[in-house]
Amino acid sequence: MVHYEVTIFTGNRAFATTINNVYIKLVGTDGESCRTWAEGPLSFIKGAASSFTVSCPVSIGKLILIELDKKCLPLLPEDAWFPAKVDVKSPEGDTYTFPIYRWITDSEVHYFREGKALRVFEDNSQLGRYSRQQELTQREEDYCWDVCMEGMPHCIKAKDPCSLPPEVRFSFTKNIQFAFTAITGVIELKLDGLADCKKKWTDMYHLNKVFWHRTQISEYVHEHWKDDAFFGYQFLNGVNPMLIRRCTALPSNFPLDDDMVFTPGVSNLKDEMEKGNIFLVDYSLLDGVETNTVNGKKQYLMAPLVLLHKTPQDQLKPVAIQLKQTPGDDNPIFFPTDSEYDWLMAKIFVRSADFNIHELSVHLLHAHLLAEVFAVSLLRNVPMVHPLYKLLIPHTRYTLQINILARLLLIAENGVFTHYAASGGEGMFTILRRSMSSITYSSLCLPDDIAERGLQDVPNFYYRDDGLQHWDIIHKFVQGVLSYYYKNDSDVQQDSELQKWISDIFEHGFLSKASTGIPQQFATVTELVKFVTMVIFTCSARHAAVNSGQYDYGGWMPNTPITLQLPPPTSKGKTHEATILETLPDVNATVHGMGTVWLLSKQSTDFVPLGDYPEEHFTEKIPRKLIKEFQGRLKVLKTHIEVRNESLEVPYTYLNPTEVENSVAL
Repeated sequence: MVHYEVTIFTGNRAFATTINNVYIKLVGTDGESCRTWAEGPLSFIKGAASSFTVSCPVSIGKLILIELDKKCLPLLPEDAWFPAKVDVKSPEGDTYTFPIYRWITDSEVHYFREGKALRVFEDNSQLGRYSRQQELTQREEDYCWDVCMEGMPHCIKAKDPCSLPPEVRFSFTKNIQFAFTAITGVIELKLDGLADCKKKWTDMYHLNKVFWHRTQISEYVHEHWKDDAFFGYQFLNGVNPMLIRRCTALPSNFPLDDDMVFTPGVSNLKDEMEKGNIFLVDYSLLDGVETNTVNGKKQYLMAPLVLLHKTPQDQLKPVAIQLKQTPGDDNPIFFPTDSEYDWLMAKIFVRSADFNIHELSVHLLHAHLLAEVFAVSLLRNVPMVHPLYKLLIPHTRYTLQINILARLLLIAENGVFTHYAASGGEGMFTILRRSMSSITYSSLCLPDDIAERGLQDVPNFYYRDDGLQHWDIIHKFVQGVLSYYYKNDSDVQQDSELQKWISDIFEHGFLSKASTGIPQQFATVTELVKFVTMVIFTCSARHAAVNSGQYDYGGWMPNTPITLQLPPPTSKGKTHEATILETLPDVNATVHGMGTVWLLSKQSTDFVPLGDYPEEHFTEKIPRKLIKEFQGRLKVLKTHIEVRNESLEVPYTYLNPTEVENSVAL
């Protein structure tokens, strides 16, 4: 007889324990063991390792896979079990590791491959190829594409998080699932007594009273929201740094003369443009969008044009605002020299427009919905033994669940965004479709995006600075891992599973539109590395940049109104503080908006930072070494950001690697 020393590790997470009997079979190149009971009641409790021996008459050769199943005891219910991995030491002295990291909820036999990553064309074992194909066949049944909205990326077919496949269903923290409602955020902010109040704000004093929960940044916002320099700063380092671009020629629908913007003899618009000091933010995506009705009142959402100037002090300040796209006598251009309240009202309309386009285009579409496309395609087309699966699966954690909940609780018919945002209802779908029609591959790749917008040398642009560092660090990591498995372009071209992954993304994520520039297939290692870098960056750093600061910048409602109740002024000199109060959202819309941004930017209790891989999918020495190097570079970046922030009046923390989550998880 020969003996195999087997250790089964149960995951260290809530509800991972099983009291069912667990059985294992070892399968090798020269045979297989008997199905063996993994001895001991209560051996498979959360975080435990259970060791036992599997004996065979002769060696079964190199291990290819294991078969795991569990059976409930008489009179006891079948439960869910989360095995992490299985280690097997062979009689020849070799140690094999079988990564699992998934839930087993039934009594069926489940197959798990040995940890060495294998591409499809090098999987030479007949049994290995069979189990690989069986896994993908099952996944195609479990993870189906669905069309939730015409003209938008396709999504997972599931009516709620509990209808997801068992392997991911229970991995979602129940506390997050039950807490993911706007009213929860309202309650946590102790504003539930105002949730049904449909009155207007009568003075700033009462608005100040509800803004009792303050972060360091939100307190700064509260004190400086009226300042022009801070207004400009937010286009670079607020939650929406994605719209601003250098302006080299004024749009034809923004009729400005030199003497409108600059004092004659001091400077002029043409010279400042040539120096690269003029910037434009254009909200044309919002033009003509049908607006919501809140508390029985029609709401207003403008499509402004904002011109900004980089001052000699390296501040970015607004110099002109036009609130509608079509120039006319009833569409005045506002300037800092106008009355205090005329100028403030113009900026408030811009900030409300920014809130709506940020939440729908920048946050929901570009981060959440695309991350879901990447995840579904991975789960459908790439088996667990594939190197791409091992590399990307940590960056899909919770994404399917959180997006289902967003569709059910935020943007559905009864969702908080639908009820209270200016663009809620039909306008929401118009904005999403317009944004989808203009999406490009280059806009998703940060170095290309920054270059296209002409922002390479803008001072004090910390999203760019930290984001490019993240991009480079992720790129080095991805290049190291993928180059280890793909030695040449031919390896990439003949990997049918890899090609199916990108093909599905092109078809279901970007609706087969070649104009997006999204690859339809991979021809080179370089193309593959860039795309996978973009995927990880999108699911981690990009999402953190547009998500984590939502309460910081939106908790003080006048800085980021969810909606506005009066039309924009058609002439100057008629706006006062009372006009602004009448224009701001009602009390209930305010507190629901505050509750939502509070909830969305709140770090979860089981947050996993970028580069932290508690689940060890890679077992080979080189990929594990590359992970350590990846983590080391992120630590260096963390220190750099923290040192820089010490000298900043407004610290930029959202891309500190310790604050960046591995996946779109909230």
